[in-house]
Amino acid sequence: MSQEESKTAPDMRPDYDRQRRCGWPEVIYGAGKTAAQISEGFRLLRQGAGDKEQAVFFATRCNGEQFAAVRIAWPDLLYDETARIIYNHKPKTSRGLVAVCCAGTSDLPVAEEAALTAELMGARVRRLYDVGVAGIHRLLAEESLLREAKAVVVAAGMEGALPSVVCGLTAAPVIAVPTSVGYGASFGGLAALLAMLNSCASGMSVVNIDNGFGAGYLAAMINNQSVN
Repeated sequence: MSQEESKTAPDMRPDYDRQRRCGWPEVIYGAGKTAAQISEGFRLLRQGAGDKEQAVFFATRCNGEQFAAVRIAWPDLLYDETARIIYNHKPKTSRGLVAVCCAGTSDLPVAEEAALTAELMGARVRRLYDVGVAGIHRLLAEESLLREAKAVVVAAGMEGALPSVVCGLTAAPVIAVPTSVGYGASFGGLAALLAMLNSCASGMSVVNIDNGFGAGYLAAMINNQSVN
């Protein structure tokens, strides 16, 4: 970072080389940041982009107040209230297929964070929502889509059973996301996390509680490699 940049953002050091190393630019984690910090993060990331018009930037875990303030400096930014993501635009083309499933509508914020993350990283995404094990026929009706996907994200709370079932229906890697949805003994998603970690289903990985971004990012990486 140049001296001029360090003066304008002494607490921010963008990783401009991440695109080359990892295939995708740095993503801003918005929780705990001020609107000014998020806005400056967008400015610095855009400044370091090769193709500024095509480059996609986004910030996760942002609320409506942050978006309203950031949009003063960046009027073209968009905001997904459910996913809690601020972004500049989606890629003009998408490829492959990532399926994002969730057990119930209470899991939507986490599932949408995963789905939009994967979309912003260039994946074609299909959403299968409210397909929990309490009505398993709803999931079984979508088996052909699950078999077509290059990667599947499954968000579930309560007892966290859905990812194991999905894993038995598809050959694609399954990324399980425990959500902090459930009654007292779910312990804020810990019960679902332990159930997913102890699954007997092969081909499943597990991210942390409510980490829709991590699941969507991993699914997009798998998808992008599978279609290269």
